[in-house]
Amino acid sequence: MAAPRTTPRKVLGRLSLPERTFVADALRTETVGGVLLLLATVAALVWANVPALRDSYQSVSDFHLGPKALGLDLSVAHWAADGLLAVFFFVAGIELKRELVAGDLRDPRAAALPVVAALCGMAVPALVYTLTSLTGGGSTGGWAVPTATDIAFALAVLAVIGTSLPSALRAFLLTLAVVDDLFAILIIAVFFTNTIDFAPLGGAVAALVVFHLLLRAGVRGWYVYVPLGVVIWALMYNSGVHATIAGVAMGLMLRCTTREDEEHSPGERVEHLVRPLSAGLAVPMFALFSAGVAVSGGALAAVFGRPETLGVVLGLVVGKTIGIFGGTWLTARFTRASLSDDLAWADVFAVASLAGIGFTVSLLIGELAFAGDPALTDEVKAAVLTGSVIAATLATVLLKLRNAKYRRLWEAEERDEDLDGIPDVYEEDDPAYHLRMAAIHEAKAAEHRRIAEEKAAERRGLAEVPGGAGEEGDRPA
Repeated sequence: MAAPRTTPRKVLGRLSLPERTFVADALRTETVGGVLLLLATVAALVWANVPALRDSYQSVSDFHLGPKALGLDLSVAHWAADGLLAVFFFVAGIELKRELVAGDLRDPRAAALPVVAALCGMAVPALVYTLTSLTGGGSTGGWAVPTATDIAFALAVLAVIGTSLPSALRAFLLTLAVVDDLFAILIIAVFFTNTIDFAPLGGAVAALVVFHLLLRAGVRGWYVYVPLGVVIWALMYNSGVHATIAGVAMGLMLRCTTREDEEHSPGERVEHLVRPLSAGLAVPMFALFSAGVAVSGGALAAVFGRPETLGVVLGLVVGKTIGIFGGTWLTARFTRASLSDDLAWADVFAVASLAGIGFTVSLLIGELAFAGDPALTDEVKAAVLTGSVIAATLATVLLKLRNAKYRRLWEAEERDEDLDGIPDVYEEDDPAYHLRMAAIHEAKAAEHRRIAEEKAAERRGLAEVPGGAGEEGDRPA
């Protein structure tokens, strides 16, 4: 007997309805946050480059506050990078946990594509940076700078150019960013931790255990977890491990699966509450105090003249695009999966170029990689901004070329003719949907028949009136 035929797996196929709903909600918040991120970046550049304001920017960034006895007498810029970004990484931890237990990453076959694409999208930029820097005789210490993708910035670009990107491509971009964040966290923890103080680290681990036990016991209340989270963050900071790791660890501990009596899991509820804080405050504030670098013709020319900064630009623009596109193509090739019928490889290439926008985490890694050289740190930040702008411009052109097709796909995904709140494409196998549509069309047909009868009666009436419309005597002179 012949073996049963199996349907080839589709790459970037239509999402399930629950996954589509989650992605839409998450991306809506990230898009708003991305616009705020853009505004904060512009504000930082203006504040740092207008001569009358430049000194005040530096003064505010360097202003110290916090309890010195607890080792937390930090500058405003430091609080933004180590403190507020912990909120961003907390949300990243929840996203990662949800993807692992309830999202695409729970299925190894489905997870292979975004994981391989993300890994290639980090490895190739690091390789491009290293080769560029070695060729020019520069430092290889910044190899990790161009490895990160900023999902908020990328979605802000999509919002500005008005591209109706299909949900499968948006979900691919979001999952890429989640996996990207995971490996960025590992890079920060492994490569940018110089010395470890085991006493506060032990305290942080003990506090994390308490955090986990309280979650397991079902204890609820922000007034319990927020103070405990601050303690965990402070202990992690004083241990020498980057403090944002505390945010990730707490995010990963939240339960992201629903029980019988729950509509949403605790992780989803907390993420829904904290994501606006992350996207609307934490990340824009970090950008405000990290993106304020000197911008001039000479500074921009220097970006392309120094091996470290040129490596960052090429890593973001060339490395990210080639890495993600190549990783996706190779995964599809060796798993014998086929691309969705609605998309082409040009669409994957366009999204890969959009992933070259590396901002928040790239700026953070740039600060860590060249912490002992403030001048080079600023130049690397300028390179991150330059590379991100070039990547955004390239992606805008590529996506605009395909925008008419994207709009048709988006409209098909959103169509809800039976007005039940569920897109029609998800109900095509449901007999009840077709019965509803039949009733709708029958009602429309009956209305059209009624209108036809009225129009026919009106014409008969006109024909019976002597000298009515159409008579020769009614012609104009």
